[in-house]
Amino acid sequence: MRNNPFQISPIEQISFKNKKIFIKRDDLLSDDFSGNKARKLYFYLINDFPNIKKVISYGSVQSNAMYSLSVLCKKRNWKFDYLVNHIPSYLQENPEGNYKYALENGMNLIIGENISEVMASASPKAGAKAPVPNLERTLIDNDTLIIQEGGRDLEAKVGIDILASEIVEWKNKNNFSNLKVILPSGTGTTALFLSKALTKENIKVYTIPCVGDKEYLLEQFKMLEENSKYYPEILLLDKKYHFGKLYKNNYEIWLELKEKSKIEFDLLYDPKGWLVIEKYSDIFNEETLYIHQGGLIGNESMIKRYERKYKF
Repeated sequence: MRNNPFQISPIEQISFKNKKIFIKRDDLLSDDFSGNKARKLYFYLINDFPNIKKVISYGSVQSNAMYSLSVLCKKRNWKFDYLVNHIPSYLQENPEGNYKYALENGMNLIIGENISEVMASASPKAGAKAPVPNLERTLIDNDTLIIQEGGRDLEAKVGIDILASEIVEWKNKNNFSNLKVILPSGTGTTALFLSKALTKENIKVYTIPCVGDKEYLLEQFKMLEENSKYYPEILLLDKKYHFGKLYKNNYEIWLELKEKSKIEFDLLYDPKGWLVIEKYSDIFNEETLYIHQGGLIGNESMIKRYERKYKF
């Protein structure tokens, strides 16, 4: 067991749309593992894995989790295979953002494989011995781990429970009685485990689906937790947003927040979180804590895309 590599992230207060909102600055946890990736990968950072030699994961080619996993594997001297369905030709010819830095960290990118078939075949093998208790389900063989897309694993709960304890301590210190917590979701792993940990503290957690629709997010929750009483409340916007597509209002609210708060947010997930706060002003009228998603390396490519499309 290793020492905790992260300090407690600070909480700051800003004014947004004439509301006072508190922000949990998880983006400051680490340059390499900022935001929810620091929480999700905490388990793999504090435990020893003497026999592991390789990690396999999958997802989008500009994933924040992909980059953080590449750092983890580089630090541990593990091989890292990452599966994607496809890669845009422009990005392949002009590497940037998470993709560029993950490659520099030694990631082996596998393009065009049928991810569902590969993952189905990557089931734990008989006789594989887990290096850490209860890790059998993520062990392919004695030296290979599989980490689900976006870090959607039960092991993520370890780091997210620490986030929950930090929130509870801060709440009690400030004598808040009606604290609401909000964060956008990809796989929803952070929101789910945070909600589960905070339920007994009577702290309500809200989230917004960013990758798929509400049904998709509920399916992700169910993979990790059968009991729906622990699920965060899912809020929706009037407009459907397709993941990874550029929307002018997303950039505009991101820019407004950056200029007024002097805090840079993620451009892929965070704008939807703030649009929801604006829409549901009756819910987020007091004692609201927003969890910063980190992932600012991804902004390098997102900003360029917005500049190309909208000539900002």
